Amino acid sequence: MENKLLINGGRKLFGEVRVDGSKNSFLPIMAGCLLAEDDFCLNNFTHIEDLKAMTEILEVLGCKINCDKASLYIDTKHSNNAKITHELTQKVRASIFLLGPLLAKFRSCVVAYPGGCNIGARPIDIHLKGLRSLGAKIIEKHGYIYCFGENLHSAEIVLDFPSVGATESLMLCATLIEGETILKNVAREPEIEDLQNFINTMGGDIRGAGCDQIVIRGVKKLHGCTYDVMSDRIIAGTYLLAGAMCGGDVLLDGAIAEHNECLLALLNQTACQIDVLGDKIRLRADKRLSSISEIKTMPYPFFPTDLQAQMMALQTVCEGASVIYETMFENRFGQVMELKKMGADIVVKGQTALIKGVKTLYGADVFATDLRAGASLVLAGLKAEGYTTVHNIEFIDRGYEKIEEKYSLLGADIKRI
Repeated sequence: MENKLLINGGRKLFGEVRVDGSKNSFLPIMAGCLLAEDDFCLNNFTHIEDLKAMTEILEVLGCKINCDKASLYIDTKHSNNAKITHELTQKVRASIFLLGPLLAKFRSCVVAYPGGCNIGARPIDIHLKGLRSLGAKIIEKHGYIYCFGENLHSAEIVLDFPSVGATESLMLCATLIEGETILKNVAREPEIEDLQNFINTMGGDIRGAGCDQIVIRGVKKLHGCTYDVMSDRIIAGTYLLAGAMCGGDVLLDGAIAEHNECLLALLNQTACQIDVLGDKIRLRADKRLSSISEIKTMPYPFFPTDLQAQMMALQTVCEGASVIYETMFENRFGQVMELKKMGADIVVKGQTALIKGVKTLYGADVFATDLRAGASLVLAGLKAEGYTTVHNIEFIDRGYEKIEEKYSLLGADIKRI
C-alpha cells in the first residue's frame, strides 16, 4: 500500500531540531570501508533508504553490518565478492562509489550501471576516464562495467568537470596505489573533505580536499576506525527554507554554517533574521519575505542544485519575482507542475524558471518526482491553506529520515498515512 504524507498547512514553525548525518558523506565513506579488512564504527548514522540500500550491497560483498539509533558498524574482514548486480545498483546511484575501492582492493570488479533519481543525465564517463588514467582496463557491455586493475599506477589527472562522484571515486581508488596521484579541477564540496578525513583516519595520506587540487600518496594497507560523519548541509538548508517559508523561530542543532554560506547569504536578502551560534543556526521570520531576484545553481561553494527545488517553493510565496537558473541537471524542475497545482505562478523556459510570488498557496494532491522535488512539496504543504497530500514519498525517504516526525517537532500538522 502506498505511503503518503498528509499535511494540514498554515502553521508557523517553532522549536529545535537536530540535523542528521550527511547522506552524501555516508555513501562514499561506507564504500571506503572496503579498502581495509577490519571493523568500523560510523557515527551520526541516519536510517534513510539510500543508506539502507548501500548496506545491502555491502552485505552481498561479504561485509557484516549492524546498526543502532545513531551508529553504523561495518565488519569488512570477510568481504570477498567484487560483483554488484543490477538488482542492487538500481536502488542507489551511489553504488558507483564501490568501483574504486573494489578495483583497488581486488584488482578486478564487475558493477552494473547505477540507478537513482531521474533528474537528468548524470554520466559516469568522468569516473571511468579517471580510472583508465590510473591504469585500469574497462569494458562496458550488457549493462555492466568490467574493470581490470593488474596495472594500476599513480597519475596526474585533470577532471573535465569538477564532478563530486568522480573526485571521490578516484580518491578511493588511488589510496592503495603506490606513488603520488594528483587530481586537478576537482570538486570542492564539504563531503570531499569529510571523505579525506575518514581515509586519513584509516591510515591514508591525502591532502588538499576543499581546494581544486588533491594529492593522494598511496599506502600499502589501511585499518578500521571510529569516525563521526559530518551533518547534512542539504537537510539543514531544507529546515532553514521551511522556517523562512512558514515563518516562526527555528533552531537547528548540529548545523555547520560555513557549509551553507551561500544559502545564508541569499536568505539574508529576504528579511529573515539569522544567527549562527557555534554548531547551531537560528532563523526567525515574522512577516512575508522579499523575493530573491536571481538564483543560479553551481558547484560548491555556490548555491547547490540539491536546494533548488526547496528554494523555488520559498520564492512562490515571497513578495516580488525571482529567476532561478538550473545549470547542473536538465530535469530538475519536476516540482513545478505540482507547485502550480497549489496556486504557484511559475513559468519555465528551458533551464530557467520565473517565479512571481503569490500571497497564498492552497492544499492539493501532489506527486514527488525525485528526492528534492518531494522535499519542496512538503515545504509547500506546510505553508498552504488546507490539506495537502504528498504522494510518492519513497523518493523523500531516500534522503530524509521520518520527515513527518522532524516537522512535527516544530509544530507542523503532518503525518504519514
